[in-house]
Amino acid sequence: MNRVYHVPNERNEKIPPPKKFDFKCKKEATVRSLFEVEHFLCHIDQLFNYIKLYHILK
Repeated sequence: MNRVYHVPNERNEKIPPPKKFDFKCKKEATVRSLFEVEHFLCHIDQLFNYIKLYHILK
């Protein structure tokens, strides 16, 4: 991985440093995402039943 060092550019302006990586925020987002996937997989059989019923009633 290439490291980017923050040096002043041609107009002598400082480039702001990158934001720090927030592990707590990323952990919460990952747990929330995994919960949504688990919920979807547990209820996929109901989805198939609804699709079959829709085709029958159509």
